[in-house]
Amino acid sequence: MAPLPENTEDLAGKRIAIVGKLASMGRREAGQLLRRHGAAVLDRPDASADLAVIGEDAFPLPEGEDLDALFDEPTRQAAESGALEILTETQLWQRLGLVEFEQGIHRLYTPAMLADLLGVSVAVIRRWHRRGLIVPVREVRRLPYFDFQEVATARRLTELLAAGVSPRNLEKKLEQLVRYLPGVRRPLAQLSVIVQGKQILLRQGEGLVEPGGQMRFDFPAADEEETPAKRPLPNTPEQMAHLAEELEEDGQLPAAAEMYRAAMAAGGPKPDWCFQTAELLYRLGDLAGARERYYMAIELDEDYVEARANLGCLLAELGQRDLAIAALEGALRFHPDYADVHYHLARTLDETGQPDGAREHWERFLALAPESPWADEARRRLTTLDRS
Repeated sequence: MAPLPENTEDLAGKRIAIVGKLASMGRREAGQLLRRHGAAVLDRPDASADLAVIGEDAFPLPEGEDLDALFDEPTRQAAESGALEILTETQLWQRLGLVEFEQGIHRLYTPAMLADLLGVSVAVIRRWHRRGLIVPVREVRRLPYFDFQEVATARRLTELLAAGVSPRNLEKKLEQLVRYLPGVRRPLAQLSVIVQGKQILLRQGEGLVEPGGQMRFDFPAADEEETPAKRPLPNTPEQMAHLAEELEEDGQLPAAAEMYRAAMAAGGPKPDWCFQTAELLYRLGDLAGARERYYMAIELDEDYVEARANLGCLLAELGQRDLAIAALEGALRFHPDYADVHYHLARTLDETGQPDGAREHWERFLALAPESPWADEARRRLTTLDRS
């Protein structure tokens, strides 16, 4: 279990109530987290509470309502007297040290973790990152890390995709929101945006309106989507790489891989182009080709820790476990706190009958990512190792 930040001692023994829906996690998960910090979690706010946390998925409140509507009279009096402290969700997580950069990478999500949490492919997460729909709070040797606020944004994107909205149309409508709302660069993160059917709506007052007033943003059905405009022929390696991205986003994976190859033939290999080609080849089932492209990415940039990590996973999948262990250990030499690598290295060591090494990396993984979607597996493996 990860050590608790020093600034969380004041939560020990506190009675805390969560009001409204949290944007970053479910109530049960939040309750478990608060209990780990020594707090007692109430079912509903009352005058005996020390803290009331307002879930940010409830904001903004409907017009004509204020925070008084969330509490009964005794609870409001406790708040007014100072006996009850009211925090927003973000303020609570800041107090717990979950969103401060100084706390390192604890409780931040890598693309692989975020993909697993949301039930989407890593390629989708990379696309959202590339398009600026989710923004990492930090990057370590090309590896992006996302905090709980970006998890909430990614969940909204997932809801849209689950509603049948195509990625291309989703991006088009979000771009329209940006044009109609000056100063808003990231609508899903900055506004109370909800999904109704295949429409993006803004909450205002007691009703819902389209961005820009009465204008409705209807998403066409899949068989009614606009035919993509004819793409201009690329003239430079960079344009070829950009076209490769678009082809990937359209699901034309073989064409995307060939376009990356063309970009490298014209302009020379680049680490990120090699990495993207490797990812495409892996998705196409060309494991040997993917392996060579990961190797090339590392040869061009030895700091490319995600390429090292993916190479290690691929080698393990190919049954080359000794090489996989070497690749994963190499990634840790450049980024010792890369939780994903500790997880995959622990699994590989387990599979090769090296329990002592596996235990070390299971424990390190849990210390770095106790809230990871893979944490329960790590705890089960440690329990099994303790019994053996």
